[in-house]
Amino acid sequence: MLGASGLSITAEIVEKPDGKPLVQHPGGPNPVERLSALLHVDMARVNETIEARMQSPIGTIPDLASHLVGAGGKRLRPMITLATSSLLGYRGDHHILLATAVEFIHSATLLHDDIVDGSDLRRGKPPANRLWGNSASVLVGDFLFARSFSLMVETGHLRVLDILSRASSIIAEGEVHQLAVIGDIDLPIDDYMTIIEAKTAELFAAAARVSAVITKCSEADEKAMDQFGRSLGLAFQLVDDALDYSGQKQELGKRVGDDFREGKVTLPMSLAYHAGSSAEKDWWEQMLDADSRNAAQLTLANSYIERHDAVGKTLSLAKSHAAQAKAALDRFEDNELRTCLRDLCDFVVTRAY
Repeated sequence: MLGASGLSITAEIVEKPDGKPLVQHPGGPNPVERLSALLHVDMARVNETIEARMQSPIGTIPDLASHLVGAGGKRLRPMITLATSSLLGYRGDHHILLATAVEFIHSATLLHDDIVDGSDLRRGKPPANRLWGNSASVLVGDFLFARSFSLMVETGHLRVLDILSRASSIIAEGEVHQLAVIGDIDLPIDDYMTIIEAKTAELFAAAARVSAVITKCSEADEKAMDQFGRSLGLAFQLVDDALDYSGQKQELGKRVGDDFREGKVTLPMSLAYHAGSSAEKDWWEQMLDADSRNAAQLTLANSYIERHDAVGKTLSLAKSHAAQAKAALDRFEDNELRTCLRDLCDFVVTRAY
């Protein structure tokens, strides 16, 4: 079998989260790598645009921005814009500008998040605020937001500006909401889902939806793209929250247990709390009331989470959202790109195993 790179690879059939066979390539490309290969020409143009548009005569701006943006990451959100634009048959250059805008919005939120969270690692490196300070990080984040809006305006699509500007506002609201409920162990699960939809899924949804706008698709196609991105984003965040209790540092690009140390009530913690005994509930409440949390407490928290299968239940919900993301793609042309996007939905979940 020939892979996207043209190299010969041996396929292995394994079971996907929905019980259907998935072709995996030992030592070969996963769906993110396959998408990258399929979109390599456009991704190269996006990377060039990212590099060009984060330049400034004020040297701190490109230095700090490139520390984060240049660290790479998966570029998953801009890749979604490129992939969905191609799937819909878009012809033009606006998808390059919008993919870049999406990456700048994401990068700006990461710069701000690292300050709020007091993170020690971002993409396996010290966060920018540890090197340049909080003030510079906030301002460079603002610079990237401004650049993203310039890119949107260049497309001339008012609807695109509406979608991405609204997404930026909702992301900020989600982050403030999460900050407001730090340590609230009684946080209703519906509120938790509202938070992750705002702070993560909204940008995934916008990244896919703008492709339908610039391709002048039907309203039904636009809504389907929104659903694909939104459900994929929810699955992605649920898995990230599960990995914070069950993953490895190299999988996350940050320390395992950061959510716990920061007092963030994510779904694994919430499920363990609500399923726990009175003594366990008392422990969770006292632990979150404290100013800080230590390694011994993390170990005990993990034992409670494992006892009540809270990670497994979180991943089960992630699988459900991944299935919804795949279903949203059914109305579009069945080709290699759609297959890769469907496999991406599964990969977002299976990376936790």
